Amino acid sequence: MNHLKNLQHKIHSHESLMAKIISWRVSGCKIVFTNGCFDILHLGHIDYLAQAADLGTKLIVALNTDASVSRIKGPSRPITDQLSRSMVMASLEFVAAVTFFDEPTPYELIKMIQPDILVKGADYKAEDIVGYDIVTARGGSVETIPLVNGYSTSAIETRIRKAKI
Repeated sequence: MNHLKNLQHKIHSHESLMAKIISWRVSGCKIVFTNGCFDILHLGHIDYLAQAADLGTKLIVALNTDASVSRIKGPSRPITDQLSRSMVMASLEFVAAVTFFDEPTPYELIKMIQPDILVKGADYKAEDIVGYDIVTARGGSVETIPLVNGYSTSAIETRIRKAKI
């Protein structure tokens, strides 16, 4: 078994992801979708993603591209590039697929995927989550997951920058 190739097979273009989704739907899988930068993976992310995966059968994680992260978080981000972030994300057992989006929001990607469940952190109200209209219109649900206090990439970045070497 080649573990590295298995990870690489979990990272998809939009086209290859759609082919995967079709086969999952034929098999009766419940598709869960979430998105984010996931720049430095930490306990808060793991907790959030594990709970998201528990809501269905296949968890799809859409990562902001490097350019998108810079537009959102500023010129010092991302700390890790999109290839690194996608490989780390794909290494999580409960993540079925990873893809990217470069737009300001994943709205068009959500419209294409038509997930059964859309998930974001509880710092959002469900009805304010991008894609709420798409998912609920077809009978799906939009769920929020409580965040683990004290964990954020920005806080970790600040601690690293302030550390004296």
